[in-house]
Order: sequence, then C-alpha cells, then structure tokens
Amino acid sequence: MTRTLTPLLAALLLATAPMVHAAPLAEAAAPAASAEEKVVYHINDASVARVAMNNVNNHLSASPNAKIVVVTHGKGIDFLLNDAKDDKGEFAPVVAGLKEKGVDFRVCRNTLKARKLEDSAVIMEAKVVPSGVAEIGMLQAKEGYVYLKP
Repeated sequence: MTRTLTPLLAALLLATAPMVHAAPLAEAAAPAASAEEKVVYHINDASVARVAMNNVNNHLSASPNAKIVVVTHGKGIDFLLNDAKDDKGEFAPVVAGLKEKGVDFRVCRNTLKARKLEDSAVIMEAKVVPSGVAEIGMLQAKEGYVYLKP
C-alpha cells in the first residue's frame, strides 16, 4: 500500500504546485496602478491626420497625464510639413496646441531623403528622427509604449 500511495501523493503535489504559484505570477504580470501611460500613434497616411489629432485630443481629455508620441513616415509626414493644410485648414495650429499639451511629433528622415526634402521642410513643432519605423520599434521595445494606429 505504501508503494501505491507515494506515487499518488507525488502526482497530487505536482498537480497542485502550479496553482500555488499562479496568483503571484498573475500579480507580477499586471502593470502597476501608478505606471505611466505611454502611447505611440503611428501615422503613415496624412489623410487620417485630422482624425488622428482628434484621437490624441480625446485621449488627453480622458487621460491628461498620458505621454503621447506621434511618429510619421511615408505619406504620413505631409501634415507636418511647412504650410500643410487640408479642407479644414492648416495643421500647424492643431499640432502646436497638442505640442503645448506635451505631445511629441516625430518625422522620418528616410522619408524626407527619399522625397528630396531637407529637415527645414518640417514644422518646428516636430523632430526629425533617422527612421520612423525604427522609432516606433524603439518606443515599444525599450520604452514601454503601446501602439495605436488611427
């Protein structure tokens, strides 16, 4: 009887062992309530720029302390070029207003080079970075940003 009971007892202990550790692992995986909210908005098509700026404004209304970075490349840089506008008007005042709220705007230098544009073609509220997609990857992988694509 002892021989039968020992393997049964060992199997029972092994079967319940993960349950003992499940709660602490789940708690460790959950983000701290005080963790800073960091979001990167990815824009590679300027036709969604106006909607994206509305999204960012709404985001800040709901979460005023969120740290938001807007990264653009490809056709997405167009709204951050000097004198950019659409049928609703110029983008510069909207971008400036968001910049005052702490939003960072970043433009891909690879796109500028491909389109034979200098850094000076970009409005002063935006920063030129070497690569838009690399910037998004770095923000996610190294700085803990979540990704949103309007």
